[in-house]
Amino acid sequence: MKWVTCAAVFGLMSIGHSANADDKLTVYSYRQAFLVEPILTRFTEETGIGVNLVFAKDGIAERLVREGRLSPADLVLTSDFSRLVELVDKDLTSPVKNPLLESNIPAQYRDPDGQWYALTMRVRNLYTAKDRLGQQQLTYEELADPKYKGKICTRSGKHPYNIALVASMIAHHGEAEAKTWLQGVKTNLARKPQGNDRGQIAAVKEGVCEIAIGNSYYYGNMLQDPEQKAIAEAVTLNFPNQADRGAHVNVSGMVLTRHAPNKANAIKLMEFLSADVAQKAYADVNMEYPVKADVAPSSLVASWGKFKSDQLPIFKLAEYHQAAVKLLDEVQFDL
Repeated sequence: MKWVTCAAVFGLMSIGHSANADDKLTVYSYRQAFLVEPILTRFTEETGIGVNLVFAKDGIAERLVREGRLSPADLVLTSDFSRLVELVDKDLTSPVKNPLLESNIPAQYRDPDGQWYALTMRVRNLYTAKDRLGQQQLTYEELADPKYKGKICTRSGKHPYNIALVASMIAHHGEAEAKTWLQGVKTNLARKPQGNDRGQIAAVKEGVCEIAIGNSYYYGNMLQDPEQKAIAEAVTLNFPNQADRGAHVNVSGMVLTRHAPNKANAIKLMEFLSADVAQKAYADVNMEYPVKADVAPSSLVASWGKFKSDQLPIFKLAEYHQAAVKLLDEVQFDL
């Protein structure tokens, strides 16, 4: 595994400077540096607490296990809910009961025991071509309808985003019905699961499929990218299940590590990340929805319109995580 930082040879980058050697903390991050650095710099400017940032695409939980009590990590930032589940399951977190965090982050988007807190939301949307199907009132359940045989595109079922979606289907319908649904979706695939969410949107434009599953912030980032804007503009974003339970959302989040050497500073950063400045920065830079209710999304994201989200508490997905993986294996979804 390669640890990516501004100074990769050291595996670590320092953000800001603190006058006191004790005014510091270390953050391990699955979130890319371009998104996190400006927010951490602002934190250092306001508090005087320097931040050592370590970014990795994979393997942070394994690193924490290896480091044990000697780990320098105080906080972990994750890019999806499955990473939060992994850290808790491996007993790598410390609970935080904090009035400010509980005020800023709705109960639906935090662990009831304080093991993790969400920071941003993204919707698992369905995309259709503007010049073919156009805007549709779709549901996740409909993806298994035989009328869509050969018309669905998605990335690997084992990707954390899709595992969370399957977990939500189990929560709403039970394992047996969710398995039948998964088998139906597999039958309806236009191609073997592959690529990333951006690739699914491109596949709709190219006519490979008629409906693609993808997170909202990828669509937003494509619209901001001159090289991919035309691809994104060729499709329509559809919020699923608006007539019933609402669209499934996934979250990025944060945890205090079990052996955090700078616990007080880490909690200060957690408070900062949950507050208006950081929440707005996440929204503007990466086209995500803030979890803090009174912080507005970016103007681009707001232009997609309001949507009804699934009110199933995110922590409930953890209960069905392993069952979701089991069902994906049983139907051999990726084969």
